[in-house]
Amino acid sequence: MKIAKNDIEVKMKIPGAVIRQQTNFGDATGLGKISAEYFSLSAGVDTTPLFMGLKDNLCQCPHWGFLTKGQLTTTDVAGKEEVVDANELFYWPPGHNVKVTMDAEIVMFSPQHEHTKVINHMIEKTQS
Repeated sequence: MKIAKNDIEVKMKIPGAVIRQQTNFGDATGLGKISAEYFSLSAGVDTTPLFMGLKDNLCQCPHWGFLTKGQLTTTDVAGKEEVVDANELFYWPPGHNVKVTMDAEIVMFSPQHEHTKVINHMIEKTQS
């Protein structure tokens, strides 16, 4: 299966961030269906306020991905930071926040059920 970036549904669009999610993109045994996602994020975006109210106020969904452009920093539940640069693969376990240092383009694959909950939570945060 393949899909072009512009054919992936925009689930959330706010100043500085466009989040696309293609559900039913595959099956990761033991994790259920996965979704493919393409995030476009501007420098300065910080997910901290969007994750308030989730367990530990962090994203609790694991992600596997590739940063095609930019730079960002993740922080885990223990406060450990990790910088991800353009052209690097990454894995983010459950329990993380993201801050964008330089305009970023991200391709990610996530357990669909868990990440849809997180995205819906973020949408609700932006509407309140």
